[in-house]
Formats: sequence, C-alpha cells, structure tokens
Amino acid sequence: MIKIALCDDETVYLESTEKLLRDWSRTTSTPIELDCFDHGDALLAKHRISRYDIIFLDIVMPLFSGMDTAKELRLLDKSTKIIFLTSSPEFALSSYSVRALDYLIKPLSYDKMQQVLEECVALLFKEPDSLTLKTPGGYRRIYLHDIEYLEAQNKKVLFYLSNSECLEVLQPLHTFETELPDTKGFFKCHRSYLVNLKNVQHFSSVELSTKSGRQIPIARGYGKPFQDRYFALMFQDH
Repeated sequence: MIKIALCDDETVYLESTEKLLRDWSRTTSTPIELDCFDHGDALLAKHRISRYDIIFLDIVMPLFSGMDTAKELRLLDKSTKIIFLTSSPEFALSSYSVRALDYLIKPLSYDKMQQVLEECVALLFKEPDSLTLKTPGGYRRIYLHDIEYLEAQNKKVLFYLSNSECLEVLQPLHTFETELPDTKGFFKCHRSYLVNLKNVQHFSSVELSTKSGRQIPIARGYGKPFQDRYFALMFQDH
C-alpha cells in the first residue's frame, strides 16, 4: 500500500488530480491510500501522525504556500517524495531547495502522472545498500543505514548498530574502508573508528555522540576534516 497525499486549494484541480491518481491505481493494480487537503497545515498535521510516501503539493496557496509547506515537511522527513503542482513554471528553480522529485504544470495529463508515479514507485522500493558479514554465529546481512560505527579491536572489528546490537567480525578494519567509503557517508575519525555520519547526533573537535548516545573520540588533526565532511553530507542530503 502506497500512502499518497494531495494538497491543492483549488477544488477543480484537487478533484481532477484525485481522479488521475485513482485511475492510475486501478489501471496498474497498485493499491494506494489517498488523502486530500486544501491547505498545508492540515497536511503537515496528518504527516506527523502517519507518514506519506508521496506528496503532490500545489505551490501557490493562500497564507501557507506549498513551498513553505515543503520546507516544513523536509524538517520532518527527508525521504518523502514531493511533487509540486503549479499553473506557472516560474517556481521551478525554488523546487530544488526542498529536493522535490518533479514539478508538474497544471492541468495534468494521465501520461505525465503515470510517468512520475512510476519513478516514485521505483525509488520507494529500491533496496537499501547492504553489507554481508561473516560473524562467529554465521553470515549476517545488514543495511548500511543501520550501522552507527565500526571499532577495531586487535584483529577483529565490532559493528555497532542503531538497535544497540553489536556484531563481531574477525577481520581488520582496513578491509571495510573500501566497502564503506565517504561517498556512502562513512568517515574514519580515529585509527580505530569508522563512523556513519548519518547516525551522528552531535560532536565537538575531540568527540562525537551517535544517535544512540555512544561516545567516540575524534583523533587530533581529524576534527576539521570531520566537520567539513559532515556538513558537506548534510547539505547534500538537504
């Protein structure tokens, strides 16, 4: 079931876009849960309770614009797919600031709606990056986003996961540095630690804390490179 929200203050476009979405669901046999809103505040309130996978959002709305709504959505959720709806192409450049997936000119055609929905579905069901580890208990597959950090201890590496689990692997740390490069969000902040930057809660020049509250040292000389890489990644994600 794909959860979709549609927000447009103009009733005629709200109803016509809703029909296109339901037609696509029926034609492709794709089950959807669709909620319609005529202002951004109501959409945000519902999204806080029950996250949407895809949001179709009119840009020009009174009081609280679609762009303002999208900025608030991005504070709550970085991965929801946002598709802007508008009668004018003048806001296209602004849509990049909130990482909108697409920008559709009203009135919409079924073909264009189908195209953007197929792209959304492909992204929604894309398998996350993973790593297969040989542990004392057997082979174990883990997702990269679940890794908080790796710690080297003699000839073994400990994988600390976001669910508080710790996995032991009898390999040196350097064997994982090529599999977990900075392009995937990892950074070696100390000769014994490789950290997932996306799971860092806060940091100073000498220490960082993960989202689960674990403390990790930052070696001398690594503070500035760590900070630069962290903010580069956060800016990229936004």
